Amino acid sequence: MHIIVLGTGIVGACTAAWLQRDGHRITFVSPLPPGQACSFGNAGSLSPSACLPVGMPGMWKQVPGWLRDPDGPLRIRPRYLHKVLPWMLRFLRASSREEVVRIAGALRGLLAPIFDSYDPLLAHANAQHLVRRTGCLYVYGSDASAARWKWGMDLRRNLGVELQEVSGAQLQALEPDLAERFGYALLAPDNGSTTDPEALVKALHAQCVADGADDIAGFALGFEQQGDRVTAVRLGDGRALECDGVVVATGAWSSPLAHSLGLDVPLETQRGYHVTVQSNNLALRHTVMAPEYNMMVNPMAMGLRLAGSVEFAGLTASPDWRRADVLLDKGREIFPRLDISRSTRWMGHRPCLPDSLPVIGRAPRTANAWLAFGHGHVGMCGGASTGREIAHLVAGRAPQVDLRPFSPERF
Repeated sequence: MHIIVLGTGIVGACTAAWLQRDGHRITFVSPLPPGQACSFGNAGSLSPSACLPVGMPGMWKQVPGWLRDPDGPLRIRPRYLHKVLPWMLRFLRASSREEVVRIAGALRGLLAPIFDSYDPLLAHANAQHLVRRTGCLYVYGSDASAARWKWGMDLRRNLGVELQEVSGAQLQALEPDLAERFGYALLAPDNGSTTDPEALVKALHAQCVADGADDIAGFALGFEQQGDRVTAVRLGDGRALECDGVVVATGAWSSPLAHSLGLDVPLETQRGYHVTVQSNNLALRHTVMAPEYNMMVNPMAMGLRLAGSVEFAGLTASPDWRRADVLLDKGREIFPRLDISRSTRWMGHRPCLPDSLPVIGRAPRTANAWLAFGHGHVGMCGGASTGREIAHLVAGRAPQVDLRPFSPERF
């Protein structure tokens, strides 16, 4: 079939690559070059352990304090509060213990096959050098401090995530630059990361084009349909691209397209920030998650990336670069020796659903339109397995992942 893939981020690129393996002809449509938006600015994590939702039990008690703290991990711009409040109420309902256990099990199913899903795509694109599997360290000031996150870590273990305790002396041997601030860690040895998420997406996209995919720069405004079948994608310049099927993988900009297919989803943008310290003088070998700082640290090809923060302000508000500066300040607390003389800042739009689960499946009122968006904080982690599962659905094969929790109709 001729399938139009809307979006050239990690989900769109992986979906196209998996569809090509089944012999389908692909046309990409996106207003952005490949590997931009969140596929450029994410923390680069490829973590089978990243199965906990954003909303955790008891988090609601911390929200007021976070909002009062100008340096806190959460900010809602006052003018946006009325718009995001219904979403936040759904988010809090999804943070009960029972719901978190259910959601974590679903995410674990999607993320456990990260490398099985990426490996054939990376090999075909000669991009294996962009992925490493050195593990991730969850670091804490002490074992007593780590006890605050014990419930979630135990849930991870119950779902099959291997976590190895690392004492202060062992941490000194593993990562000397961390030992000054942290006295206890958990190592997730099965985790990995990419040294350059933009380059990874570009490599997969370029291989798709080399294998015959067309690439059209433009906005998709909607669809032409005959009965329950999409027959064409309407572009902003007035063109209508005929197709045998379509995949919506446009991240935070997916709601209008889903609506055109008869589906309303509560998609919100959690605006995230990063700082990349190009003058990085540290020798980190692992990706580092510091829960006490609400920050992930990844040594990348272009420098040390410090990523985190959640801001609700919509798709059009200008960045608040103080959010990025806070990350840099926290980075200096974690790494007192860090040379910050050269750094860059970024802001992007994480596409998030209130239950922290993406939408993966066929649009319910169509026979040939599939949805793959809303991956939130785990886009790089879930991009390849999402693409593989969409290819199964297109082919009429049984999925390898239980997709019921990701149903587009669950809302």
